[in-house]
Amino acid sequence: MKILVVNHGYPMKFNAGSEIYTQNLVHGLLRIGHSVRVFSRDENPFLKDFEIISKTRTSPDNIDYRLDLINVARQKDRYQSDGIDEMFDKILSEFKPDIVHINHLNHLSLGIIEIIYRNHIPIIFTLHDYWLACPRGQFLQINYGIKDFYQLCSGQESRKCAINCYSRYFTGSSKIIEIDIDYWTKWVNNRQKIIKDIVEMVDYFIAPSPSLMKRMQNEISISDNKIIYIDYGFDLDNLNGRKRENDNSIVFGYIGTHIIAKGIDYLLKAFSELNGNSKLIIFGRERQDITNYLKNTYQSERIEWKNEYINSEIIDKVFNHVDVIVTPSIWEENSPLVIHEAQQARVPVITTNMGGMADYVKHNVNGLLFNPRDVNSLREQMQKMIDNPSLIKSLGNKGYIYSKHGNVISLEEHVTIIEKIYQEVLN
Repeated sequence: MKILVVNHGYPMKFNAGSEIYTQNLVHGLLRIGHSVRVFSRDENPFLKDFEIISKTRTSPDNIDYRLDLINVARQKDRYQSDGIDEMFDKILSEFKPDIVHINHLNHLSLGIIEIIYRNHIPIIFTLHDYWLACPRGQFLQINYGIKDFYQLCSGQESRKCAINCYSRYFTGSSKIIEIDIDYWTKWVNNRQKIIKDIVEMVDYFIAPSPSLMKRMQNEISISDNKIIYIDYGFDLDNLNGRKRENDNSIVFGYIGTHIIAKGIDYLLKAFSELNGNSKLIIFGRERQDITNYLKNTYQSERIEWKNEYINSEIIDKVFNHVDVIVTPSIWEENSPLVIHEAQQARVPVITTNMGGMADYVKHNVNGLLFNPRDVNSLREQMQKMIDNPSLIKSLGNKGYIYSKHGNVISLEEHVTIIEKIYQEVLN
């Protein structure tokens, strides 16, 4: 098959969950003989808006494929773009794919789906977060100007979105606040009307966690026959052979971006209150002022900050140096890749008791859960690992709870399942 894969970012420029998954999917599809092309984005302020930068990439199996990056350095919070649609239409006409697999359209354009649909090409859409239902993707409200900011959202409502998430774009004058609210309410409402049409155009949705699947069905009315739960797949060769280096301390590891939604500040606060011999290593790309603030606020010789790594080197760069992985997100994450990767390496995970995180970590079985946004609860679970080192091994050895052998789904197995979905949709 000729498969066009679309995502809002691609490694190494963008290196979060959906980006890594998209790259793995592309490599897996190439490995079994399909022709694959990738459409993604770049953000270069020195280039023209919507300029296409085409590159040749090579997979680990030495198979070349084309990566088309559209420059959208000045676009923010939009959900449609005529400029992106026009360039995507040209690539679609040139490549003539049998199927298009979309992973994320944030920073791109919903019009991409309309173009594919108009050309009678089947569309598969993997849901990596709640972006189709929530304009910000996480059901995490900004709450600009309010003391209790970044609160969880119970559900999408256009006026609530305007007040709780888009008030940062208001004029700032209380005299015309109703005008501002009305404008952004209509803006969000129009977006969700388009989403409703888009859902009908997509042939099949894939949800990588039961929690996300259930909520998305409730939020945007995806019928049972148009969505399936399929967990992510992983290159197991990159996740085997862990050899923990000798260390007299219990070492906790954090893998992820340095942003509020990931709960990194809760982790740093909890770690600072631990008793016993322990260390914390923070892995991930620094974010200028945010990272500097965290470093200055939580200064400690026991905290080490390391840059991001190439994902294929995660055993050598990360898991050989840590005993426990902590994933303290404050929003209902879908299915964090790091949790699966840690489980495959037989490293236990401490994570937030909600969403897809709690789908894959069961308390006192293959990890520990703590109450959302509760520093004391997180500290208690981390202290357990320090006070009971044998717990680290017993929880880690359990691995992935949805397989008898504790191994996560292999990339080969995952791609085979995806390929069958492609064939079913085409038939």
